[in-house]
Order: sequence, then C-alpha cells, then structure tokens
Amino acid sequence: MIATTGIVGAGLMGHGIALAFARAGLTVRVHDPAPQRLDDLKDRVAASMAATGSDRTGIDASLRRITTCRSLADAVGDADLVVEAAPEKLDLKQSIFGELEAAAPESCILASNTSVLPITEIVAGLAFRERALGTHWWNPPHIIPLVEVVRTEWTSHAAIEATMAVLSRIGKHPVRVEKDVPGFIGNRLQHALWREAISLVENGVCDAETVDTVIKESFGRRLAVLGPLENADLVGTDLTHDIHSVVLSDLERRPGPSPYLEALVRSGRLGMATGKGFRDWTPETAQAVRKRLAAHLKALETILG
Repeated sequence: MIATTGIVGAGLMGHGIALAFARAGLTVRVHDPAPQRLDDLKDRVAASMAATGSDRTGIDASLRRITTCRSLADAVGDADLVVEAAPEKLDLKQSIFGELEAAAPESCILASNTSVLPITEIVAGLAFRERALGTHWWNPPHIIPLVEVVRTEWTSHAAIEATMAVLSRIGKHPVRVEKDVPGFIGNRLQHALWREAISLVENGVCDAETVDTVIKESFGRRLAVLGPLENADLVGTDLTHDIHSVVLSDLERRPGPSPYLEALVRSGRLGMATGKGFRDWTPETAQAVRKRLAAHLKALETILG
C-alpha cells in the first residue's frame, strides 16, 4: 500500500498535491530547486486549507506530515509514489525522470503531472518504464476531484491499480486514460471549446464577454451533473445527429493556434497577470473572479460530495 509520497515541484500544483496527500494521512516529502518555494511551502498549504474551511487542528496535523527537502534524493529515497509537478518543458521533465529512476526505490511508481505532454515521450528513456505513468491533476488540485491516470504502452497493470487505489483513498475521482494522447481527455475537450470560443470573437460574431456569458448562463450550468454524452442521450442521438449535420461543417477547424490569440500574446495581452487579455482586468475584478471560483468550487464540493 502506498504510504509515502514524494513531490517534485513546490509551485501552484505541487503544493496542492502535497496538501491532498498530507490531509489524507500520508507522509509527504517535497523537493524544489528554488529554496524560496520550499521556505514558504507550509504557509501556502496552511492558507489553502484555511480557505477551504479546515480548522487549525486539521491544518497542523497535515503540516506535520509534510517535510521539505533540499535534495531530490532525500525527497524520493523511500517513496512509494513520486509525482513530478515541474514546468511544462519536455526536456526538463525527461531530466527529472532520469534522476528519479536513479534515486527512488525500484518499487516506487513514478508519475508526471503534465497537462498535455505525452507521457510516452517523458519516460521513453527510462530503463524501467513499466512503473511510469501520468497523473494529471486539475487546478486547484486539493479541491478538484478528478485525476487522469494515463497509461503508456509500457505501464504495468500493477502500477495503474496502485495509483488508482491511493487516489481513491485520498478522496479523488481517478479515471483511466488507456491511450497516451496529447492533452489526455479533459484538456482535449476543454480546448476544443476554447478554440471555438476564440474563433467566435475573431470572426466578429460576438465579444469575449458575451462568449463567457453564454457558456455560464446556459449549458455551463448543467455540466457539473450532466456530461456531453449523457446530454446527447437525454435529447436523443437522432437530434444530436441532425444538429451535427448542420453545425459541424461551420466550426473552427484550424490545426494551430488562432492568429487572434497569437496577436494577443505578441502584444503583451497575457490575461489577468498583465491586466489585459481577451478582456480587460483590474486587480479588483481579477480577484473577484478568483474568489467567485473558489466559493463555487467549495459549494459544489458540499453539494455533490
């Protein structure tokens, strides 16, 4: 049974993953090459727990289970499972996995938290590829239930089963991704929607605020309880077929990023961080969105359990 976890990366995702394991009673050791991230890790974990309603007793108990490690070897030397949560750079992740294979026990499962990079490419150079897989957590990882567990052509059945079991044990909802494709399941679906949303703005159908309003005030309201294929069965596959016969041929099919999106990036309109993206943001309006999201996710967790 998995009892000790190593986390490589103490940033936004890494701290939330560490929180999720520690809160559930597992021993957690965290490594990051940036000392500052290790120095303030426990403060960030405590703040995240407080924001989701944890009391001081629960926070302190979780923090006692987390150890920060200056060296990668100290973080993973006796781990049963390691989760890599480094930036989305293929060469960096490949390098980390090479170090993990040398430092972690032979029985340790090695997992990458990449959002889109194929796990196959990350672990191809390992000598023992059967113990490597993907675990794509969603942000914020200590709140969102889903974790996509990604199999490569080499991943053993035992590694998949053990990972699914520990994720279920800590209160997550793991799903199997049986074929390693870029973006896995969730991000392929999400960015198919984003591509069409950007296209509508680019082609003058509506502005960005209208796109967001349409989604939030219509089908977005039912997505938490009614998936798209459930919905297709609800309205009927015959109606779904008729709608697709009309609309699919007119949807955006460009294989690369939108020129509109590329222009935003070139001009420095990078979103809330810079105050301008598809929409204009002040620090106050950006913070209001973050607070609204946190409150919504917390309420959903209570309602859907």
